Amino acid sequence: MPATQFSTKERILGAAEELFAQQGFSGTSLRQVTTRADVNIAAVNYHFGSKENLVNEVFRRRMDEMSTQRLSMLRKAQEEHPGGLEPVLAAFVEPALALAGDRNGGGAFIRVIARAYAEKNDGLRAFLSERYGHVQRDFARALAACLPDLSKEELYWRLDFLAGALTYAMADFGLIKRPHGMNEKAHRRRAAQELIRFAAAGFKA
Repeated sequence: MPATQFSTKERILGAAEELFAQQGFSGTSLRQVTTRADVNIAAVNYHFGSKENLVNEVFRRRMDEMSTQRLSMLRKAQEEHPGGLEPVLAAFVEPALALAGDRNGGGAFIRVIARAYAEKNDGLRAFLSERYGHVQRDFARALAACLPDLSKEELYWRLDFLAGALTYAMADFGLIKRPHGMNEKAHRRRAAQELIRFAAAGFKA
């Protein structure tokens, strides 16, 4: 792809991500996106075709890489620590918290994820389920192997609670703030360690 096309597409995605984070999906118009990105509406239509596709692409450009990292860490955990619960949980948690700490728009994307939870958007939910459902299923199978006494229903309840706690930790609006003198990377690492320990206890309960 020529550099100018890449730059235009990235500007549109960056502008859309910021506006979706601030105003939500329904509250953001394509006109606002084009104004923020300093492009014309034809550029949006050329690269994305529709607002729905633009929303999906905002998620895809972040979540494709995170999903790849999660599955790579999961395979490694299963090979090196067969039956180990915490390494499986680490594979789920750590790439997400790394994304949240990405200074190149990671914070805005976390707010976009929160919008996805808050707003009823059936098209987006269907897209996320179709594209990333296999990741959730792979982790469910790995966790089931670690916890053979858990029923499938209990397992999915606990996995759902883990996803909620992880989203909360990614947003970084909890009671625990970064201590003075600790850098952001170290704070995220500590958050991951605490969440993994907490989740492991919950899954074993």
